[in-house]
This record gives sequence, structure tokens and C-alpha cells, in this order.
Amino acid sequence: MSATSMERGPGVVMHVRCPDRLPEETYRQVLEQLRELSPVVQALPPTGALVDLRGALRYHGATASHLGEILRLRTVSRYGVDVRVGIGPTITVAATASAQVRHPGGVLAIEAVDVADWLALLMVEELHGIGPRQAATLRHYGVDRVGLLAALPAATVQRLLGRAGRTAVDRARSIDPRTVTPRRLPASVSVRHRFPHDVLDGAVARSALLGLVVQLGAELRRRGQVARALTLTLTFAGGPAWEKTRRLAEPSGHEDDLRQLTYQSGVRVGSELVSVRWRTAFQHVGDLCSGRPSDV
Repeated sequence: MSATSMERGPGVVMHVRCPDRLPEETYRQVLEQLRELSPVVQALPPTGALVDLRGALRYHGATASHLGEILRLRTVSRYGVDVRVGIGPTITVAATASAQVRHPGGVLAIEAVDVADWLALLMVEELHGIGPRQAATLRHYGVDRVGLLAALPAATVQRLLGRAGRTAVDRARSIDPRTVTPRRLPASVSVRHRFPHDVLDGAVARSALLGLVVQLGAELRRRGQVARALTLTLTFAGGPAWEKTRRLAEPSGHEDDLRQLTYQSGVRVGSELVSVRWRTAFQHVGDLCSGRPSDV
């Protein structure tokens, strides 16, 4: 569908989906490409983003679809990464559209005048914001299409889905008051430990974890920052990886807090080492914020 008439609509939102497991540095580069199109960019880690295109359409003198294709051309040529782009008058429509784009990438723009007809034909589970359990409940009562959901009274759906019912009906009717809120990807710091050979000893693995905590705490102090979350990544012999992210109760750069959260994240490490060989690395990543914890 063309996006020509979308310039006159109340909103023009772009939702971008990068490939799964995209390296963080590449994801940051894609976000910078989005900011070259519009200053209003909201990062949706680990691989998504929202862009408000209303001002960008006038500035670039282009349609929303054309800006989406420009984005794809730049990310593919510069980083070897294709993206799936959905464009619509609301966040819900744009995110639903991007999910309809086939891999590895493409652009789907839905004009405001076409939204109702386009949404009506989708299965309920394809509507952004509808989870598997909600979709199963709706299907149980014969509501398998978004159009059927939109036609139901909000009170009826609320009885079926609870508080989320009213929101589900609104989104099925393309009612979504949310706006794109500029938000950059939080800064992060990572430390890594590589084993020179396969490790079977749990004590050795735990010692490596402790060493990473000390390194991470020292780096945070050097930067004058604190961590809000920690991601522990383990790479097994043979290739597969295991990853766990936990948020701190409050931002902190103290080693004791980091150590406690690390051991909670890696609680299975010791027991699994009995039967699993570890290769390469522990990687420890902290999502950062500057200043005092109370400033966050």
C-alpha cells in the first residue's frame, strides 16, 4: 500500500524490526541511521525501534514508504543488515505491519483510510499487543479475526480478558493514543573471560564470574556510573549459548550488589558444569545510567 496520503494524517509512525540476536554495536548503528531520518526515535531494545515521521516527511520531501526503503538500503549497504519496516498512523498499526513483513526485510505502509479494512482480515494473534493466551481465549469464543474483535462491545471483551480487554478492543479499532517518546539505547559496558580450554570444574567457573564482577565494578567506578541491569552470557562447547538478564533492585555500582545478582543469574552454572563442558567465554554486560541512583 502507498503512503502518499499519510503525510496529511494525524500521525505517521515507523516501527523497525532488526534481525534477532543482532550485536548491540550494530543495533546502535541502525539507531543512528534512524536519527538521520527523524530526530524522534525511541529505542526498543534489544532489536526494535519506533520513529515519528511527521516532521521528517516534510523535511525530506518524501513519502513514508520511500524513507523506509532508504533505511533498508543504508543498513544493508553499510552493515549487511536488512530490516522489516511497518508504517501506520499509530504505534499499534505500525508494529502490526512490521510483523507482517517477511524475512529478511521489506516495507509495509498502511494508510489511515485503509487501516480498518486491513486490520479486519488479520487473525487476532497477529494484532500487536495480543498475547497467545488472550488469542486462545478469544478463539475459544469464536473471535478469530481482528474485525470480529473490533465489533464487540468493550465491556464484553473486558469480561473475557480482564483489564486488558478494553485495550485490545481499542487497538483492534486502531485507537492508540501512545506517542513516540525519544529514548536512546542505554550505555553499556561489558567484560569478558575466555577459557583457554574446556572447563569441567564448577569452582573455576565461579572464580571467573567473580573476576568479571571485580572488573565490571572497577569500570563503573572509572566512568562514574551505576548499573541498572546485568546480562550474563555463557557460550558452551559446541556453539550454543545461554543468556540471562536481571535488573537490580536499584541502580548500583557496588561489587557486593553486582556479585549477588551475578550469582542469582548464574545459579545453574555450578550444577550444569558436572555434565556440560564450557568453551570460550563468560560475558558480563551492565546497562548503565549516570549519576546517583536517585536520579534514575
